[in-house]
Amino acid sequence: MPSKVAYDVVGTPELLLYSTTTQRQTSPRSTTFIRIFKYLALCSAAVTLSNVLPTPWSALHIQSRVSKVPLQATSADPASEWEDNVWPLRKQTPWDISTDFPFPRELQYDVTEGTWLRLDVHPKSGDIVFDMLGDLYCLPAADVAANGLTKARPILLGIPYDSDPHFSPEGDRLVFRSDAELGVENIWITIWKGCEAMDVRSAEPNDDDLREALKNQAFEQNLLASGVKENYRRKHNRFVREGRLNAQRVTNETYRWVTDARFHPSGDKVVATKWYTSGRSLGAGEGWEYPIPSVTDLKERKERHIAAGDGKRITSRTLPAGWSSEDYGDQQIGPEQHLWTNRGDSIIYSKNVIDDSAFSYSKDVHKGIYAIFQKNITTGDIETLADASPGGASRPELSRDGRTLAFVRRVRDKEALVFKDLTTGTSHHVWYGLNYDLSTVSAPMGTYPSFAFTPSDDAVIIWAAGQIYTVPLTTNELGEKIASSTAPFPIPFVAHVEQRLAETRRDDFNVFKLETQETQRVRAFKELRVDDKGHQVVFQAAGVTYVQEVGKDTVTKVPVLHESSPYYSPDFVHGADHLVLHARWSDTQFTTFELADLRSGIAYELTGLPFGRYFSPILCECSGSGRQIAFLKSGGDILTGDILATAGVGLYLGDITLPPKNSKASHSIEIRNIRFVPSNIETEDRVNLRFLEKNKKLLVQQSSSAFIIDLAAGANKLGKYTHIPLSSGKMSTELVVAPKISKKDYTAESVAFVDFFHVYFAPGGELEEGDEVWSRPGNATKGLARLSLDGGHDVTFTRDGKKIFWFLGPYLHSLEISKLKKCSSAIDKDEINFGISCVKNQLSYQEIVVEHLTDIARLKQDANGSEQVVIYNATLLTMATGEERWDVIRGGIIIIRGGVITGVGRLAQNQSIPGGPATAINAQGGFVVPGFIDVHAHWDGFSNRYPAKSWEMETFLAYGVTTVHNPSADTVKGFVERSRIESGQLIGPRIFTVGDIIYGAGEPGIHQDIVDQGEAYSALVRIKAEGGAASISYKNYNLPSRASRQRLLLAARNLSMLCVPEGGMNYDWDLTYIVDGMTTVEHALPVPTLYDDVLTLYALSGTGATPTHIVNYGGAWGEQLVWATEDIPNDPKLRRFTRHDQLQVLTESTARPANSYQIFNTSSSVAKMIDKGLLAHIGAHGEPPLGLNYHAEMSFTKQGGLSNYEVIRAATSSAAKTLGLYGSLGTLSANKLADLLVYPPGVDILSGDISSTRDIRYVARGGRIWDATTMEEVWPLKGKKQVLLDPKDGTENEEDTSPDDAGSLTKETATQAVGPKSKRVLRGKWGHLQQVAQLPLDILFEVSISGWGDEIAKQENSLDIVSDHELVKQPKALNERIWNNIKDPLMDFLDTPKTRRLENLCKAIIRTRRKVLYGVIQTHASFQPLYTVLPSAADVAIILTFR
Repeated sequence: MPSKVAYDVVGTPELLLYSTTTQRQTSPRSTTFIRIFKYLALCSAAVTLSNVLPTPWSALHIQSRVSKVPLQATSADPASEWEDNVWPLRKQTPWDISTDFPFPRELQYDVTEGTWLRLDVHPKSGDIVFDMLGDLYCLPAADVAANGLTKARPILLGIPYDSDPHFSPEGDRLVFRSDAELGVENIWITIWKGCEAMDVRSAEPNDDDLREALKNQAFEQNLLASGVKENYRRKHNRFVREGRLNAQRVTNETYRWVTDARFHPSGDKVVATKWYTSGRSLGAGEGWEYPIPSVTDLKERKERHIAAGDGKRITSRTLPAGWSSEDYGDQQIGPEQHLWTNRGDSIIYSKNVIDDSAFSYSKDVHKGIYAIFQKNITTGDIETLADASPGGASRPELSRDGRTLAFVRRVRDKEALVFKDLTTGTSHHVWYGLNYDLSTVSAPMGTYPSFAFTPSDDAVIIWAAGQIYTVPLTTNELGEKIASSTAPFPIPFVAHVEQRLAETRRDDFNVFKLETQETQRVRAFKELRVDDKGHQVVFQAAGVTYVQEVGKDTVTKVPVLHESSPYYSPDFVHGADHLVLHARWSDTQFTTFELADLRSGIAYELTGLPFGRYFSPILCECSGSGRQIAFLKSGGDILTGDILATAGVGLYLGDITLPPKNSKASHSIEIRNIRFVPSNIETEDRVNLRFLEKNKKLLVQQSSSAFIIDLAAGANKLGKYTHIPLSSGKMSTELVVAPKISKKDYTAESVAFVDFFHVYFAPGGELEEGDEVWSRPGNATKGLARLSLDGGHDVTFTRDGKKIFWFLGPYLHSLEISKLKKCSSAIDKDEINFGISCVKNQLSYQEIVVEHLTDIARLKQDANGSEQVVIYNATLLTMATGEERWDVIRGGIIIIRGGVITGVGRLAQNQSIPGGPATAINAQGGFVVPGFIDVHAHWDGFSNRYPAKSWEMETFLAYGVTTVHNPSADTVKGFVERSRIESGQLIGPRIFTVGDIIYGAGEPGIHQDIVDQGEAYSALVRIKAEGGAASISYKNYNLPSRASRQRLLLAARNLSMLCVPEGGMNYDWDLTYIVDGMTTVEHALPVPTLYDDVLTLYALSGTGATPTHIVNYGGAWGEQLVWATEDIPNDPKLRRFTRHDQLQVLTESTARPANSYQIFNTSSSVAKMIDKGLLAHIGAHGEPPLGLNYHAEMSFTKQGGLSNYEVIRAATSSAAKTLGLYGSLGTLSANKLADLLVYPPGVDILSGDISSTRDIRYVARGGRIWDATTMEEVWPLKGKKQVLLDPKDGTENEEDTSPDDAGSLTKETATQAVGPKSKRVLRGKWGHLQQVAQLPLDILFEVSISGWGDEIAKQENSLDIVSDHELVKQPKALNERIWNNIKDPLMDFLDTPKTRRLENLCKAIIRTRRKVLYGVIQTHASFQPLYTVLPSAADVAIILTFR
């Protein structure tokens, strides 16, 4: 959601190319004066720039900074004016998490310690009730007093996750939180009968119902796991043995959730924290009051009707200055941990006071984050009971007499239990033995587990270090409670854990078959456009433009001028549907437009386009060859940076002449009279342009708006053009219209839009002025029809508006609008899905097949028959057995053929290499390991509009990551990027991605409710359609309903997909992810130090762990430790591959003590679970700097006690197993893809510093091998480097400096080493140099390999002088002694002509730049109004010819 933070604007309007001003019109005389003044100023700036701007031998660094305006809090309470009536979009359908989802496995074990045990003490008996792993247990006070090992009595078990138990003031009832039934956490209540009476696993139960239920337990659980629906009797038995037969739900939340209920002193109501998400999924708390049934009501089972959302708000969120009630839902910070005072007239709560409106990570716990407040319910007065600083104050609890406020606080490297006497105001530190609190995270489970005073106030019972402790108390002379002289002591207990588990979602994916076949398919298409009549569509398929004839099988590749360049933004030419206009991308020249003739196969280049990033070119709907062209310019982006050609963003017009119909040869077409048109077009958004009335008007269609720009009317006095709105969407991500002209005015005859991934149609006649189209049931646009069964994107109308097209994966969908009449009744009656049950039968669709060669197929072509590579003299670390002693092969050999490992082991003496001749690489004893897998890798380049080469992908590969799994990306764009790598447009690791996350919070573009099984299936089909065999996983991201999460898991079984949920800082939800069988939990559990209950459950469940220490919860993030200990901005390898501006911002970090980081506790917990059998992985979260942080994550993983081998196993075979890739990747084994890393000799990755894993010599992906330091290819195309192509001459900007392992340096190998330019010197001018300069061949060779080959070639006028040099004339054979004697004088001699040549070159550049400047001013003056600002010096500086 939009941030409410204001920012200072950097710079002035004068820095924007062709921007307009609102100043009054100046007189001609003053205009002339201003022009002269600007001209002189610009010339002065240009001369300065000419001397300081980068020349071909220098570099430029530009910095920018933004100042944030701080927000001020407001005392107003807008909650009463805010309505929570948008989310969820649809109501959940019936579901029971216990019976509608199978749990066939059972796990039982005993524990004597527990994690995050929230507890309460009975106000009379002293019994202790606590939650553990979503079950409730009780410790009888009598057993505890005996000082032995107390057996914990289970009082609430089963599939529902139960927690937060609290007694009523009289001890006759117990409230708790549970996700029973629908899977949303609500408050429940039951009668309290005592520990023994409520024990549902008593060895000798007194209750006949319980005996019968336990007798049938195994049989009935197996029936349920087998899918046999539960009858009334079986349900009754289940409730009895779970302990919930007499429990009642007292809240009814189906989207928000409620935690931590506390009784009012009267016993007839509770206060609880209700959690609200905004566009962000981190909850903000509020205090809500709920009525509670009496004991009599519970005994008589009287249940009152509770409407969804019922309750009374008593503490609300406060807003920063400038926010209104409309913004209330965006506030991410609120009160939590509520409890009543003893008088019952006030509420005590805790609140994060550091974050004003948005939650932030890595806060300083020592300064303090939470404070504790008291609010008088009657007066509304609020007072601070405990300040945040220092160390914070959270988890408030009251003594029985109401005089003492207890809470937790960080004190130096300790966590303290603190008392504040509310009578005297004095505070006392009682005990320093607590675990660290979780005030640094968003903590709906509480910043610390709840605790309680004993009935007589003589002790506190509290969880710490895995145990339940008694903290004895006494009172001082002032009556203040303080620590007793008796030290705190644990209450020994043993609890029997009984957990039903679902099958862990696992699968196997045959990536080996996918990559070794001849071709792969492109499945994700975008930029769909249709011709005038709806007979053809044109689209981009991973950087290639194709045309598909509707209803036909074959797809046609559009003819282009440069086959190796990527193309984008295609469209047909009106009145000439055989012509396609699209854009070509070059990483050095940026955008060039091309016009393709589908009939003749001829392509034409459009010239005259200034250097820049352009998209969406279209031609006017005119007749004849003279046409107007419109296109858009955008600024910088993640892949191409923000330095070059960033000014003048917006809409441009120009003029061109189409080639004659009988043209038989390609030629250039000039774009003339280019001019800027001020507009409201958002160039960072999607844009679909179309001319109307020939060239008089321009239709602009964006994500949530459509409008017309009146070009014919021209600009007003302020330089603005009239914009005519046609339609807008409330939450749409695409919107297109079929315009209609009536009474010389335009309206939208039809509107189509994408809302929450589905395609909808709305008749324009039903729309009132200002209406926003929307698909929310109950608020939906009148006459709305849903067109897509499972979803769609890239929606477009035919020119006449009678037909609509869209894509879902490779399937082209279309619908004749007139056919919707057949479904009018169904549409009118269906208020939820808007007639899709009928509309789906009116659709037409066809599958479009686009294929490309696989990289291994291209590798075989590149190898030209020599497909075998042997890496010998290697220390192989195969990772094949999981045991270090068996996986290390010294003196080993690995054989690769056609990208596949064919042999691993040792060669016997005199044994020949199987398979015949091979390219041999001597590892020189260095380690060879499988390629690394980054299981949790974010990056941004997939979102780039322009198909540029990716420095991100190259960086991953350079640091040894050969496979990446992205847990959040745009579905279409993510798979487009994958296809661009697989088709060879750019190099990088193989990509797997979950696509768009399935998001629970209120973000329009990605929110999904998943209210029924059909919606769950569609959500996954949308991902699978775009990725096909490469779509292996999905991510549910903080879906609040466990029912929704279970539905997705069932759908995933049918679609062979894994589930990788967002850990999301919700400890309780994370444990349900494990129990429900999700494939992994992404991120660490928010409780860093885990104990045996969780360690055993997690490790034995089958769910994998990706802890991402780099962004660890519970403390400062690990990345800050990286920034503090690494010289990131000056790291040579990072600077070679990564944008320098991204490195520079990582220069400084704040010094933080080790105890501020919880990564070490997290790492220790992970190590303990690995010892128990957990599969852990390495995931670096895509935090900058890419690549290096992957190895930092490996280092953090080791800190918990793992060996280097175990860390490497997590990075390779364990990751492959979890992701279902183990049959193809993860080990050095025969018949697997050849993904591997070769380390230099002397780098000991097993026994040395784990950070040495970054010191990679070679990296191979699918058999193609690169030098990891330069990313130059070693095999099969030795010396090839990912290049920046110059589309003018097709030459490659590459340098052949690949290493040579053959042995001694020769003239031939030196010729290869000095690069292609020097090779041209040696080969093309060798004879010339010998003839003119009379230099012996050996001296020429030595001079060239000393770095002077290029310079000699450039010094054509100096060669005579060189040849006459006395040292060269000596008629002696060159030997090492002579060369050493003449080398330095000869180099000094060559410096003089070099300096003179560079001075002349600099002068020539300045002269050229002045000419360019003059041309810019002339061009600007020819078509810009007098009152516009001249191009700035910076604008001129980015022009390619000027540079």
